[in-house]
Amino acid sequence: MPDTNTAMENIAISASAARRIGELIASEGNPALMLRIAVSGGGCSGFRYGFDLDNTLNGDDLVFEREGVKVVVDEVSLDYLKGSELDFVEDLIGSYFAMKNPNASSTCGCGTSFAV
Repeated sequence: MPDTNTAMENIAISASAARRIGELIASEGNPALMLRIAVSGGGCSGFRYGFDLDNTLNGDDLVFEREGVKVVVDEVSLDYLKGSELDFVEDLIGSYFAMKNPNASSTCGCGTSFAV
């Protein structure tokens, strides 16, 4: 379950992100779903964020929860995400999940790619 060692090792979930995750799960009709965040190589800046609904919990996953919704992150991705906040943004260009990542030295204009 959640790793609660220190705030810097955790991922915060904004109220708007929790609300949107809940809406997505409700629309799928599967209350076992969680939002998985993964970091992989690629993108404009070297690494990119991936967001998927998943109902599988792997042995190296850490679970973060807010308002009854769960966000899962594997240990390797967490190394790049420690201290980050997951937010859901709605603006003129659209609506999307965004990471406020203190570990990123730069980010791409698309918001899904970053460098460390």
